[in-house]
Amino acid sequence: MAKIAVFNQKGGVGKTTTSLNLSAAMARRGRRPLSIDLDPQAHLSYISGTTVDEADRSVFAYYEKSTPLSDLIRIGNGGWEVIPAHVELSKVDSQFGKGPSALNRLNAGIVKENLNTGRPVLIDCCPLLGVLSLNAIFASDRVLVPVSADYLAVKGVLQVEKTLRALEHVLKKRIERRYVMTRFDTRRNMSWQIFRTIAERFGPDMCETRISESVSVAESPAANLDVFTHAPGSRGAQDYDALLDELIATGFVE
Repeated sequence: MAKIAVFNQKGGVGKTTTSLNLSAAMARRGRRPLSIDLDPQAHLSYISGTTVDEADRSVFAYYEKSTPLSDLIRIGNGGWEVIPAHVELSKVDSQFGKGPSALNRLNAGIVKENLNTGRPVLIDCCPLLGVLSLNAIFASDRVLVPVSADYLAVKGVLQVEKTLRALEHVLKKRIERRYVMTRFDTRRNMSWQIFRTIAERFGPDMCETRISESVSVAESPAANLDVFTHAPGSRGAQDYDALLDELIATGFVE
């Protein structure tokens, strides 16, 4: 099954929201996703109800003590499995180096424990290109890049593309990716202009599905819920369902 890193070097683009709601959409269809929170801010852990007080119960324990990833799995509010993050993850860059073994650490654990056998794995990345994000990309066979509908996002997405192309020389393969527009307002010409600009630049790598600026999507994290549980009939829920449909149809999600 696919291992997908949800990544963008720019914050505030809906990365964690997309990780959460795409996982929820998969779970609703019986795909049993595993979400790995690899962001020291631990927002995905908080929203999914899997926050841990001790770093030893988070994914940090895998890096620090080689605790098996399967021992760190918790069941989130939406019923799917989550490996939570902890603020101590911010120490990974300085403590464990940046050599090949460090960058492949997460991949080694996922493969050793067969964590993606029969189910997708979604990895929520931090908005910085460091050891953690590289671990996620090296562990994944696909990268999903949320892009918010604002002008700075255009510059940000070009930087992400530059980063992925540079990493392809290291990995010696093309990194399959999809860019998905978030916080899209159909009433604003700017949203459409940004979408067309990025779509013209990236062609089939740009998702046709757009995640609308939505009250339900914005409010659901405050209730520690995914959008399907919080507002199942909302536009936000429909958009994330449509995104999953598109990713399945294009073979990005098996």
